[in-house]
Amino acid sequence: MKIAIYGYGNLGRGVELAVTQNPDTELFGVFTRRAPEAVTTVLDTTKVYPAADIAKYKNDIDVLVICGGSATDLPKMTPALAADFNVIDSFDTHADIPRHYAAVDAAAKQGGRTAIISVGWDPGMFSLNRLYANAILPDGKDYTFWGKGVSQGHSDAIRRIEGVADARQYTCPVQAALDSVRAGENPDLTTREKHTRLCYVVAKEGADKARIEREIKTMPKYFSDYDTTVNFISQEELDRDHKGIPHGGFVIRTGQTGVSGEHKHVIEYSLKLDSNPEFTASVLIAFARAAYRMNTRGETGCKTAFDVAPVDLCAMNRDEIIAHML
Repeated sequence: MKIAIYGYGNLGRGVELAVTQNPDTELFGVFTRRAPEAVTTVLDTTKVYPAADIAKYKNDIDVLVICGGSATDLPKMTPALAADFNVIDSFDTHADIPRHYAAVDAAAKQGGRTAIISVGWDPGMFSLNRLYANAILPDGKDYTFWGKGVSQGHSDAIRRIEGVADARQYTCPVQAALDSVRAGENPDLTTREKHTRLCYVVAKEGADKARIEREIKTMPKYFSDYDTTVNFISQEELDRDHKGIPHGGFVIRTGQTGVSGEHKHVIEYSLKLDSNPEFTASVLIAFARAAYRMNTRGETGCKTAFDVAPVDLCAMNRDEIIAHML
């Protein structure tokens, strides 16, 4: 199965590495909007092509993994490429998924291709676990907690503030809220009660730190709805202590069964990730395998994690899966 990467940042590098761990895949190359000679890949053997030439290789690539951002890249890239390639993306703007799905579905059906969107850990693996838990416990309540982990989007938002040289932002679940949910207490939690924001900021020399902190804490959609802590540190401290991109979280459903709901149940799925992009890339490769298999069976159009049979995700054949995993 020949895999190509479209867009080469943290996620693209993760896909490059994930291909090496899957024996039924090989990397065709990377397509970039930058000058190919300016791109340094993780592996010396990886070929780099200009994104403008992608159409020339439509018959040479089995699955194209699109590694753009959800805000502006993927809404344009995925529909544009889905007519000519089997594609995977990690579109994660939850509210806009139905619109993105419709656009990609039309393009993929037109070209006889298979697209799987919104693949990763949330949406993706967390989505599957929410669905399974809802199906099993229809009388219940959902909770999702993220972190502790680096939010790349929120970190970037801080870096755009005047006077900020660099920053990392961590999303942290509130332990008391998490404990209450796990105890089956079914609390009604506000946004502020579920998560806090922890910011490490490198200020430029002479910058007004009080103004920077105020702008962070009052930033709508990012920080204003959360209890936010801002710590100013040196670039050396940031590079030493916060260079990684860890993340993770918990999907929990509490429910009840019995004549009068006397029996309580808690379903929990959790992730603790050293590298958010590398884990997301590993999920993308598993679903790329499924897209390829589904397309060979004539299943075209746009799909989500909900539409993929588990056996299509695994490199093992069906008999091996039944023998060793069931």
